[in-house]
Amino acid sequence: MTVDLRSDTVTKPTPGMLEAMWSAKVGDDVFGEDETVNALEEKAAAMFGMEAAIYCPSGTMTNQIAIKCFTQPLDELIADQTAHVYRYEGGGIAFNSGVSTRLLNGYRGILTAEMIAPEINAENIHYPHTSLVVLENTVNKGGGSCYTLEHIKPIAGLCKARGLKLHLDGARIFNALAHTGDKAVDYGTYFDGISVCLSKGLGAPVGSVLLADKATIKYARRIRKVLGGGMRQAGFLAAAGIYALDHHVERLKIDHQHAQIVAIELAKQSWVTDVLPVETNIILFDTVEPANVVLSRLEAKGIKAASTDTHRIRFVTHLDIHPEQVEYVVKSL
Repeated sequence: MTVDLRSDTVTKPTPGMLEAMWSAKVGDDVFGEDETVNALEEKAAAMFGMEAAIYCPSGTMTNQIAIKCFTQPLDELIADQTAHVYRYEGGGIAFNSGVSTRLLNGYRGILTAEMIAPEINAENIHYPHTSLVVLENTVNKGGGSCYTLEHIKPIAGLCKARGLKLHLDGARIFNALAHTGDKAVDYGTYFDGISVCLSKGLGAPVGSVLLADKATIKYARRIRKVLGGGMRQAGFLAAAGIYALDHHVERLKIDHQHAQIVAIELAKQSWVTDVLPVETNIILFDTVEPANVVLSRLEAKGIKAASTDTHRIRFVTHLDIHPEQVEYVVKSL
């Protein structure tokens, strides 16, 4: 048996999703004529209480477009030191936007208004202009840790009071919502931009959407074009996103349950020194031996995983992990 726990990006379209893709009505999206892309954008924006949306090939692109829209060269953004926009987007903050980054050390990637406030630069020609705060929910490097809206409200209030934009890297926002019970539609009250990935836990093969007000999305279309992200008959892919939003949101709790089962068993193993608290579908655990040694041993049993540090391994549960595979992993540890 093979169990692929490397990421929730490895999922394949379900039969229902494939049927939706093949039957999609398409047009040229760069001309704004793809009915299915338009429908996805309208649906996603409405779900989060935002005015408009733009469909892009990846979450990296939606994040980088947002940063470009909300900053100017010589500005500075604030993010946690684990943030995907900083660690895993190829240096795009500097390359695409000419912006510096102020990194903070949140608890498992979670920032607070009290942490952010003293890091906002005063108006001084020696300092970059602080213009943006970026949050990530869930936090990948925090082991799927979650912000609640109660955490977010004071940060949004601070940003509004100090004239900063607030962007959410919501690559796994639906996992966070499944855990916290917060409502997606309430998020639009607090954020200037929200990136939502469709190709992780939701199981679509491609794509993310950036949500914002109409003026921001109008400018975002120009930046998407510059970055080479304008697609043509993209409705075949957008149809998968619509199907995912309609059919794969509620089931995320199953992935969370699977992660809890595996985490409990990991905590019993003598070769594991620590398991981070599991809130959603990501398990981070530390090992006695180097991670590459443990990964080789796991792969010999058909279990694929990835390391995030020299002695830390990540498991991610997802749509294509079934109960019998969870049972196999538990027995194989």
